[in-house]
Amino acid sequence: MKIYIENETRIAYDFGDPAPVIRKAVRAVAKDKQLPDELEVNVILTTASVIQSINRDNRGIDSVTDVLSFPYFDYETPGVFTADIDADEENILGDIIVCGSRMKEQAKKYGHSQKRELSFLIVHSMLHLIGYDHMEKQDALLMEEEQKRLMDDVLKIRR
Repeated sequence: MKIYIENETRIAYDFGDPAPVIRKAVRAVAKDKQLPDELEVNVILTTASVIQSINRDNRGIDSVTDVLSFPYFDYETPGVFTADIDADEENILGDIIVCGSRMKEQAKKYGHSQKRELSFLIVHSMLHLIGYDHMEKQDALLMEEEQKRLMDDVLKIRR
């Protein structure tokens, strides 16, 4: 899987460079869900004002959020990638946009490390990119189970 990371912030994270944390989380989900190697994921770390404007323009919600996910494929079954891809084409799984300052705030609020919180947001977003959602209670429970399994068993990050 190709992972493109852009850091638009000047935030210092207590674990250093966020790129290895992002890559590890993306690759863990990709491997677990057996996603094709030809897929690409774009991850942008951005500011509160930028994510607020993206949230407003794309979702009609004029507020800062922690992460936004924009999938490029539709799914009949969450986590089951069935789309045809062309190795010679650009095959973008989707875009993940993380608010760096919100991620740091949430880590502190929930008593997590910043590394754990960033990993969680990436796992959460990757699940959105492969068809999981949390709009209905049953879907939310399924997504939460997958998040927990991926964080605990695959990434082995609990706190």
